[in-house]
Amino acid sequence: MATPLATLAQLITSGVQTLEDAYAKQGIPFPSLDAPFQPTPLDVDPAVFQTAHLIIAAASQLIATVRSPMETIQMYAASMHTTSTLGFVVDADIPDVLKDAGPQGMHVKDLAAKNGIDAESQGRVLRFLATRHVFTEVAPNTFANNRVSSLLLKAKSLEEIKADPEAKYDGAPLAAVAASTGDESLKASGYLSEFLRNPGNNTSPFNAAFRTPKTMWEWREEPDNVWRARRFAVGMKGGGDMFPESIFTNGVGGEKLPADAVVVDVGGSIGSVTLKLAKAFPHLRYVVQDLQKEITEGEKFWATSAPELVKSGRVKLQVHSFFDPQPVKEAAVYFMRVVIHDWQDSAAIEIMKNIRSAAGKDSKLVLFDLVMPYACATPGAPPVPAPLLPNLGIAGAGFVTNLDMEMMTAFNGKERTVDQFRALGEASGWKLEEAKPGMLFGFVYSAV
Repeated sequence: MATPLATLAQLITSGVQTLEDAYAKQGIPFPSLDAPFQPTPLDVDPAVFQTAHLIIAAASQLIATVRSPMETIQMYAASMHTTSTLGFVVDADIPDVLKDAGPQGMHVKDLAAKNGIDAESQGRVLRFLATRHVFTEVAPNTFANNRVSSLLLKAKSLEEIKADPEAKYDGAPLAAVAASTGDESLKASGYLSEFLRNPGNNTSPFNAAFRTPKTMWEWREEPDNVWRARRFAVGMKGGGDMFPESIFTNGVGGEKLPADAVVVDVGGSIGSVTLKLAKAFPHLRYVVQDLQKEITEGEKFWATSAPELVKSGRVKLQVHSFFDPQPVKEAAVYFMRVVIHDWQDSAAIEIMKNIRSAAGKDSKLVLFDLVMPYACATPGAPPVPAPLLPNLGIAGAGFVTNLDMEMMTAFNGKERTVDQFRALGEASGWKLEEAKPGMLFGFVYSAV
């Protein structure tokens, strides 16, 4: 019988062969880590995605098994340096400078001449990241972009960045996320232990770090932080675009609704998801609700994307806070996309109660959100090859567990299990009828 180590190695070996076969069948080489990122048709192939995740799960578990536990603790305890150095290189526009240098790279002295930052210090930061496969050190103290670091490039030229620094992240969501994480999130995370050891308050580690009673949303609206709000919005828009349209069309189930039935996008920002629904189900009517700033931006979005839908009244943009009574009564569907995870249970229940008070007996509430999978075996969970963790470790649950810590740190919010979503419904007058799996789950509730 194969040992756990041998089984993990076999999973990696067989997975690598499957990947190489898939790329060979398409007549393309597997992407090189040393070359800038270039999309391929297989990037979105579900089978390739699943195989890659099995390799990652097995490789990470193999490393955790064979590496000294003391070394693992030391690596994890110092992981904040990955966040801070990523935040620095993006803020200092280093990937953008290196883009012009090409595969031969640029010496840190030349880099320093361009950005005025100490050459030796930049070299140490870049070597730290290159050791973790972000950037490549092509010669002593000479660095180039690679497949990973090239994703931190901004959409603007260096001249445009210099001319308008506040707009430097526009069109570059991954760079915006890295910068925000290395700024607000990193600073707030230092107060996590203090927050957890003093339970019962409604604040978050963010409040302690930035010495403000305001939520992060409110704080970003202050004049000194408007540039942070703009950066964060870029990152969130890029994250929203990553989800397939089918998640929302299947979740809402518009094909089953009668003509002119009303669908309300609660906390819908500019209404990008509603636009997808309106194209898929043109027989329905839609209301996009959010705060004034988002609705103002939404007016610009719809004016360029589908002005005829607003002019005809098929789509309505409405200023509304979901902590106030819901003004649209007895809609066929109310839905929220990645909203509830921003809030602790008491606030989430209040939001859902406000919708329930406006709902009719046949109204549905659909929450699109991530699901927190357990790291142990649970009934009904998809089977995975032994000895992998049931949630595939960092390959399967790395993102959602990381985001859970981000929600706790920034908002005192949380990512939830299916049982926790069911409990939210029971506490707010909704019965969970179905949990539709996907990159985002669609939780369909009926009024009770």
